[in-house]
Amino acid sequence: MERRKFIHGAGIAGVLAAGAAPAVHAQQAIRWRLASSFPKSLDTIYGAAEDMAKRVGEATGGKFAISVHAGGELMPAFGVVDGVQAATVEMAHTAPYYFFGKNECFALGCAIPFGLNARQFVAWYLQGNGGKLMREFYSNYNIINFQGGNTGAQMGGWWRKEIKSLADVKGAKFRIGGFGGKIFEAIGGVPQNIPGGEIYQSLEKGTIDAAEWVGPYDDEKLGFYKVAPFYAYPGWWEGGPQLDFFVNSKAYAALPSEYKAILESACNEAGLNMMAKYDARNPAALKRLVGGGAKLFRFPKDMMDAAFKASNDIYSDLSNKNPAWKKIFADFSAFRRDSNLWFRFTEAGFDDFMQQQRL
Repeated sequence: MERRKFIHGAGIAGVLAAGAAPAVHAQQAIRWRLASSFPKSLDTIYGAAEDMAKRVGEATGGKFAISVHAGGELMPAFGVVDGVQAATVEMAHTAPYYFFGKNECFALGCAIPFGLNARQFVAWYLQGNGGKLMREFYSNYNIINFQGGNTGAQMGGWWRKEIKSLADVKGAKFRIGGFGGKIFEAIGGVPQNIPGGEIYQSLEKGTIDAAEWVGPYDDEKLGFYKVAPFYAYPGWWEGGPQLDFFVNSKAYAALPSEYKAILESACNEAGLNMMAKYDARNPAALKRLVGGGAKLFRFPKDMMDAAFKASNDIYSDLSNKNPAWKKIFADFSAFRRDSNLWFRFTEAGFDDFMQQQRL
């Protein structure tokens, strides 16, 4: 009897040591395609999808394989929601606010001006009502969502001249999209929609006065500091943009329960790693940029105040027009209020002291 128990236990231990449970080994092979909204050159953002796919493959012994395709390879970068909704692909990795033209609520799943920082967003999403509310909204598009990373607070873009007051914004042509563009227009600026590959030439020729991208690690690759040396902060329109993995709801429903659990865990892990990569790589990149001639400046308070007011006016108007927005934003804003109260005494207090020290 004891010998049989020992052999049985050793057998289970051997299976677990091999890295997969028996149920996983018994599953049929599944092949999915993931359409990214990002080019491979954005290795930190694009890489999150590769990290996720690699982990899923490892955890299933290669039986659940997800191939990752850069923006434009299978479909246009901004066509991935349509692709997942129509089951042209099983999965996508994107920034939901790209699709706010379909419904403004997509932006609440990513970032809105003066929204949540990265930690606050993850808390709202995983432990507040954010994940539940956004999943309810995405169900209208045949989508199941999982967190897909966060860049952290972004920079305020590259400017040909420093913005010293709200008056300097008037008429300024700024490459910025989404809600940020709406707010910039409301305070007197002229938002411009320009593809990433055309930004440098537009800045160099003076066709635009400024352009926002992401942060030091990604911005450094594009060389904007050579033609627009003034580097603004903070990117108040992207205080903590959350990326998502979008999965076709029918494809997800067809997965074995073990694969569902593995997929969700892999998405969470990839999201955490993406944020860690940015926090680890941005400091050195910023040093190099400043060493190369970039001049840092903080957006003036009167500009920030005007943008904050314009944002609230737009959100109030949307709550009167869009029932889904009203429902999600009410919860979002309540969480933001309480979270900022907490961060004010803890994170902000600690950070304020530490950032003034000579380390």
